[in-house]
Amino acid sequence: MTAGLIIILLLVLFLPFVVKPIERNLEPFLFVMGFLAALVSGVFNGELFVHALKDPIFITLAVLIAGLLFKWLKKPIEGAILKVSHKMDTRLFLAIIIVILGLLSSVITAIIAAIVLVSIVSILSLDRKTEIRAVILACFSIGLGAVLTPVGEPLSTITTNKLNENFFYLFQLIGVEVIVAVLAIGVVAFFTLKPIEGDGGLGGDNQAESYSEIVIRSFKIYLFVMGLTLLGAGYEPLVNQYLLHLQPGALYWINMISAVLDNATLAAAEISSSMSTETIRFLLLGLIISGGMLIPGNIPNIISANKLGITSKEWAKFGAPFGLVVMVVFFIYLLIMG
Repeated sequence: MTAGLIIILLLVLFLPFVVKPIERNLEPFLFVMGFLAALVSGVFNGELFVHALKDPIFITLAVLIAGLLFKWLKKPIEGAILKVSHKMDTRLFLAIIIVILGLLSSVITAIIAAIVLVSIVSILSLDRKTEIRAVILACFSIGLGAVLTPVGEPLSTITTNKLNENFFYLFQLIGVEVIVAVLAIGVVAFFTLKPIEGDGGLGGDNQAESYSEIVIRSFKIYLFVMGLTLLGAGYEPLVNQYLLHLQPGALYWINMISAVLDNATLAAAEISSSMSTETIRFLLLGLIISGGMLIPGNIPNIISANKLGITSKEWAKFGAPFGLVVMVVFFIYLLIMG
């Protein structure tokens, strides 16, 4: 069993990087891998299948409804953004947007927050350097804020369901830290972004999504979360055997691999209801912080980079050192609080 699960995990972690068709069809691939992991570990049964069918419902509906609302309200929202941005200091405007998107992402979902971010950046006339840094800081903020409710992003959905906790569990667990971090990112944006208006920004794809795109994306999220539920159940025995005895601090730094691998996948494979609250705090914060360091680490990064044409090198140049600093600060904080 152990050998089979390790092989499946290696396939999940590395095939999307080397096989383009799998990268483009990650959701059905993860579903198949999750199904295989549940079979290999011997946990697949009717109860688990029904559980996997139910888990994605809320986040799928949230993505669908928020996507439709933004499509219908896109023009008036962009008009209001332009009007406000012209009456406010640009640095202050960007800082406020970064904080607002971070705090709202747990309600409107990280995906829609990223689409709104792309829309805002596309209509502002700023230099490329400023826009790249603003996007990266905003994605850190969104990645942090979205974890506060199960509808925010797949990582929070999977975590809440695997631990069999209530809707506000993650908010109660790390809410204070996340909100303070989002506000701090806004402050960092205000003091570090030095916009130069009209100096060749990112531009990017800001066309309104079609209804079919919104529906297909919602279905993919459903399949993605369903696959992660099966994957998490399949790896529960392996986690209980090998990870429960690790120090929380070790898990925190191990999860820096979330910078190059989607953090929801890692959460599904690692988190166990047998873990202590302290371990879960270390594990989650390690995942969501490092998830902003590189493009593949989180869904908002992928959406923003693809639509705005930000390269991996451009992202890493600012995102990796910033994320490392945040990792160190949080690690010291967790050690002191622990």
